[in-house]
Amino acid sequence: MNDKFYSLPEDKQQAIINAGYRVFSQNSYKKSPMQEVADAAGISKSLLFHYFHNKKEFYMFLWTTCGKISMSTMTSYGCYDRRDLFEMMERGLRAKIDIMKKYPFMGSFVIRAYYETDPSIQPEIEESYAKLLSLKAAPSWSNLEPDQFIEGVEPERILREMHLVSEGYLWELQKKGVLNIDEDVEKIEADFREMIAFWKKIYLRKKG
Repeated sequence: MNDKFYSLPEDKQQAIINAGYRVFSQNSYKKSPMQEVADAAGISKSLLFHYFHNKKEFYMFLWTTCGKISMSTMTSYGCYDRRDLFEMMERGLRAKIDIMKKYPFMGSFVIRAYYETDPSIQPEIEESYAKLLSLKAAPSWSNLEPDQFIEGVEPERILREMHLVSEGYLWELQKKGVLNIDEDVEKIEADFREMIAFWKKIYLRKKG
């Protein structure tokens, strides 16, 4: 990647990143042409390759940027230092909504990339995802107060279940083609709040 990309104004960088998320979220890696990315970003294809040497480099840059944006935003919202699981989830939800407003196609891109089968990038995506998940989960698990849950349920199991349900929900939206629509942000937030309320009823130890 050319350092000149980082010398661009922030709004220009964001335009290129969002263009990449948009194009790669709509088709597989192989079927997503860089010309479409350049057109969506409002730049020439040659200029795009001036910033990124090839398609794979740009794609992996988009992928790692997802992790950086997610972790920095979640950290700024205080998600990783909570002892209460559901307070952590509420903060995480607000952080993710904030991300969706700035990068409306990032969620679609992540889901598409996670299920990507192209052998030129799939192993790197899997390895990177596993590392990122461990980095995000480790501080969350260690800070949680176990006495808040019903007896016999481990925090790791709850977090894993919530992760799978959330992933399935987003994948359904991806298939319906609604994950990248700004006006659906409110619906997504409402649905996740409903899920959080449900999990509270199931897993929280009743007081008194």
